[in-house]
Amino acid sequence: MEIHHHPHVEKKRFKEYLLEFIMIFLAVTLGFFAETIREGITEHDRAKVFAASMLKDIETDSAQLSGYRNYFSYAADQLDTFMQLLKSADPKDIPSGKLYWYGLFGAAHSNFVPNDATFQEMKSSASLRYFKKNVASDAARYDGLCRYLATSEQMNQGLYIEARKCRAQFFDFKYLEEANIIFQENRNGFRQNRIDSFLVSNPRLLSTDKILFNQYVELCRSRFMRNYNIAGADSLLKQGHKLIGELKGEYHLEE
Repeated sequence: MEIHHHPHVEKKRFKEYLLEFIMIFLAVTLGFFAETIREGITEHDRAKVFAASMLKDIETDSAQLSGYRNYFSYAADQLDTFMQLLKSADPKDIPSGKLYWYGLFGAAHSNFVPNDATFQEMKSSASLRYFKKNVASDAARYDGLCRYLATSEQMNQGLYIEARKCRAQFFDFKYLEEANIIFQENRNGFRQNRIDSFLVSNPRLLSTDKILFNQYVELCRSRFMRNYNIAGADSLLKQGHKLIGELKGEYHLEE
């Protein structure tokens, strides 16, 4: 009768189990930290690419906004002169060149179109999380101010159309166009003598009816009362300047 001998299995001591557990735990933990660091580096690199693109967008916006603000600020000043003229005399007693020039700006019109492709891409792809909280928050605030200005412009559209209709009742289009050409040329290279020559000219008016002029002034006052164009541009320029500083500082972007 054969006797079977079972192999002797040496049992591990508790310290050996503990050591194996610690080694496995360390391996998993280090792997987790390594993956976290790798993801952090990748996200930072992506954030820097987005930041550089957004920086260009906002710098382009700022240049556009400066021109936009200057245009409406100039228009408001010219319109103020127009109203002062009509306060002091009847339309028939005011040189028509002055009425055409200063009255031109009651229907001043321009739209600000932001360069927001980067922000919208980050928003739709949930990539704003790559930015630090303060940067993402300020980028969202900048976008909100852009949308607020666009809404204000849209709400003002009806008054703009009515102002042009009213103005057409007493101003001849060809002389308005002449005044507008002078203004547009002066935006590229200011020449006061061109304006002065027009101011002393005597282009024909379609009407000197005081009631029509009064209606036009009231429409213009409604358009410019809140100065939303200037205020909106100022707010955006301020927020854009802040965001530019944060993007450059956080991601070490060159000038």
